[in-house]
Amino acid sequence: MATAVAPTPEVVGGPEVVTAPASTQPVNLTSAAIAKVKEIMATQDPLPAGLRIGVVGGGCSGFQYSMSFENAQGMMDKVVRFEDLKVFVDATSAMYLNGCTVDYVETLEAAGFKFENPQVKSTCGCGSSFSV
Repeated sequence: MATAVAPTPEVVGGPEVVTAPASTQPVNLTSAAIAKVKEIMATQDPLPAGLRIGVVGGGCSGFQYSMSFENAQGMMDKVVRFEDLKVFVDATSAMYLNGCTVDYVETLEAAGFKFENPQVKSTCGCGSSFSV
């Protein structure tokens, strides 16, 4: 099943907004992922400033992906805009996420966000952690 990738986002790094080609941004979100994040964000009170995507230590293989809502940009964050959705990525996570695409997938068995990361060398048996 082919999934459409969202239009080229803008990378924000201070007062200047720059439209970046997909190859130089830390992470890409598909249209389905953007829509689902916006849907979930709309139910939050107060409304978050954006979505944080990161990599944290843990799991069977060494690293796990993390997603959470943020109320403000951190000092060392890269900010990528997808339409009116801001995605925050810290500098360390950006190294591990470079070229990663996040999709939202619904099947009969489950629904959730799926990370496709070209830097991953191996994953654990349950698929929730990875190594680079």
